[in-house]
Amino acid sequence: MLAFDFMRHAFLAVTLVGLLCGVTGWFLVLRGQAFAGHALSHIAFTGAAGAMLLGCPPLSGMALTAALAGVVLGWEPPGDTARAPDRQRGRDTATGLLLAASLGCGALFLQWANAASSSATLLLFGNILGVDRLTLILLCGLTILCLGTLAAIARPLLFATLAPDLAAARGVALRGVSVGFMVIVAVSSAACAEVTGVLLVFSLLTGPAATMLRLGLSPWPGLAGAASLAVLLGWAGLALSWWSDAPVSFWISALAALAYLLAVAANSFRGRFRTF
Repeated sequence: MLAFDFMRHAFLAVTLVGLLCGVTGWFLVLRGQAFAGHALSHIAFTGAAGAMLLGCPPLSGMALTAALAGVVLGWEPPGDTARAPDRQRGRDTATGLLLAASLGCGALFLQWANAASSSATLLLFGNILGVDRLTLILLCGLTILCLGTLAAIARPLLFATLAPDLAAARGVALRGVSVGFMVIVAVSSAACAEVTGVLLVFSLLTGPAATMLRLGLSPWPGLAGAASLAVLLGWAGLALSWWSDAPVSFWISALAALAYLLAVAANSFRGRFRTF
C-alpha cells in the first residue's frame, strides 16, 4: 500500500489534518460551537468554487473564505450572562443565514466556471488520494500556523470557555479570543475538507473531540486523545478503503460514529458499575 506515492501523500495528509482537527475540535465541542464548525466547512465550499473560477488552488480559496467567515461568526456582541440564550439564538440564526447564502454563491460560481459534476463531487466528498506535493506543503503550513496560534491562546481560551464572566473580569479579551479561535476552526475545516469533503468535515472535526469529552478526560489528556484518535481514524479509513474499495470519507465518518457510541456505552457501563 505504501509503495505508491499517492498513498504516502494521503497518509501524511490525514496525519496533519488529524492533529489539527483533533485539537481544534476539542475546544470547539467544549464551547458548544459544533454547528458553527459545520457551517464553516460548507462556507469553505464557496471559496473552493470561487478559486476554481479564478484558476487558483481550491484549498487556498477554502482557507481564505472560511477565515473571513470565522471572523464574522466569532465577532460576538458583548452582553451579560442572563442574556446568553438570546445571544446564542441570534448567533445560530446568523450562522444559518450565512451558510445558506454561501451555498447559493458556491453553486453560482461552479456554473460560471463550467465545472463538471465530478469537480463538485470532489469538493463535497473530498479526494484524499489526489493530494499532490503542493497541497501537502500547504496543509503542513496551515497545520503549523494554526496549532502554534492555538497554543498561544489555549489558556485564555479555556478560561473564557469555562468561566466567561470571571475571564472578562480578569481582563481576558473575550471577543479577540473568540475571533482568533473561529479563524483557526475555519482553516481547520478547510484543511479537513481535503480529506473528507465539505459534507463530512463534521465527523473528523467533532467526532474524536466529542468522544474524549464523553469519556470525561481532563483538558490535556483530552486534547492528546482527540488528536491521536483523529489521526488513527484517518489511517484506518485509508487502510480500509484500500482493502475494501469503499470511499475513505465513508470509513472515517463510520469509524468516528462508532468511536463515539463506544464512549457512550463505556460511560453507561461505568455508571452502572459504580452503583454496585
